[in-house]
Amino acid sequence: MLLRVGVIGVGYLGQHHARIFAGLDDVELAGVADVNKARADEIAAAYGCASFDDWNEVVERSDAVSIVTPTTTHHEIARACLLAGRDVFIEKPITERLDEARELISMADAGNRILQVGHLERYNPGIVAAAGLIQKPRFIEAERLSPFLGRGTDVDITLDLMIHDVDIVTGLVQSPVISISAVGDRVLTGKIDAVKAWIEFDNGCKALITASRLSAEKVRRLRIHQEDAFISVDYQTQEVRKYYKGDAGIAFDVISPENREPLREELKDFVSCVRGRSCPRVSGREATQALEIVLRINDLLKQ
Repeated sequence: MLLRVGVIGVGYLGQHHARIFAGLDDVELAGVADVNKARADEIAAAYGCASFDDWNEVVERSDAVSIVTPTTTHHEIARACLLAGRDVFIEKPITERLDEARELISMADAGNRILQVGHLERYNPGIVAAAGLIQKPRFIEAERLSPFLGRGTDVDITLDLMIHDVDIVTGLVQSPVISISAVGDRVLTGKIDAVKAWIEFDNGCKALITASRLSAEKVRRLRIHQEDAFISVDYQTQEVRKYYKGDAGIAFDVISPENREPLREELKDFVSCVRGRSCPRVSGREATQALEIVLRINDLLKQ
């Protein structure tokens, strides 16, 4: 039986949601919506579906909906989808406020709906490969730097980029956060454009997370220090290196997992969760945990 999936918002990222859903087996791209009707028409023509400038039209003709709109609109659209009995995928962050996120979780629970949030680095083959090597990390360093592209400027860099690494780090450490300190700056957008956050966990692990949209180059790196090894992950190449003490000094192993598109793996998982009524890898609860931390970082930067 075909699963009808609609995409709301077909800008830079939403167009890829439409492409992937259109190419999945036993999935029908039921329609796309965008406030820019010409853009919706363009994507609909490319992938053979209906187009709308009213997202309610997409909700009506879909079994499940993918929301790829500005963060400030997530709560309104997701709430309407859940009230209509649809399963929902929301690009990260889940919302911009904790009360909104918690309301969506309660609604999904009450209606037995799937609520998945787009923390796609969980599906990066490099992260998947590294996870099996990580044991009791002591210190983690994450860097996520980008040139200024003009996207995601409706929110602080913490909500746009840093939240990816907050989600990955908290997932790896699996311990309550006991303290956070941070520094940041507003340069181009009137919102936080660059930030460094120091996070300490109850189990003794510490993490330094850096995010910026002011970089000359794109950097996506994760480094994990543990008792017997230092593990480095390049999100972009998906390569993992494990450094350890060898007979002649430092030795290392290189792991090059099969290259896969993380977004495709993530959306395939959403479809699988909808069909099997199973809990997503990043449900509303995991996404809200990451949101809570970045909002705490934002509060520190307002002081």
